[in-house]
Amino acid sequence: MTEQQKPSNFIREIILEHNRAGRFGGTVVTRFPPEPNGFLHIGHAKAIAIDFGMAREFGGRCHLRFDDTNPTKESQEYVDAIMRDIRWLGYEWGEHLYHASDYFEQLYQWAEQLIGDGKAYVDDLSGDQIREYRGTLTEPGRPSPYRDRSVEENLDLFRRMRAGEFADGSKTLRAKIDMASPNINLRDPVMYRIRKATHQRTG
Repeated sequence: MTEQQKPSNFIREIILEHNRAGRFGGTVVTRFPPEPNGFLHIGHAKAIAIDFGMAREFGGRCHLRFDDTNPTKESQEYVDAIMRDIRWLGYEWGEHLYHASDYFEQLYQWAEQLIGDGKAYVDDLSGDQIREYRGTLTEPGRPSPYRDRSVEENLDLFRRMRAGEFADGSKTLRAKIDMASPNINLRDPVMYRIRKATHQRTG
């Protein structure tokens, strides 16, 4: 099949345009980011074929990055099964295997930086209260009564959260964005919550 005969799609067209323009040095890097909380299904197979297939077609690479941030739902069994299934579909990631948990310490440092910059706060609202305060798609949310805690208090509470001093679900760290945003997902989203559970990689 010649290049002109090859069926196209918007992803391929974007890559071709980027390569023509010299963006990213002509290197195609994609990623497949599964959460290891279950076995793969047909939708995952489609995503794998696109992510790995586009990288292969353009001489690039695809990174396999496990989004393993929820220890209560994830297990090594699922990690192993996902890798086995990707190989069964005919794809390899080589040395480009990553886990979000590899970066837990860096993520924690960034969270402290956000607190220090006044862009995050520790909230004592329950999950149900957070949903209630968030508002609706047509009505703005309300700020948490804990939104204006001082940087010092937030840092102290966040460090104590990490040390395990509080019960599961009793506190969260939220980004301080905009409770009136038309995008409901930007109304002070939760970044950290307390889960006293063992992680399959980090303990």
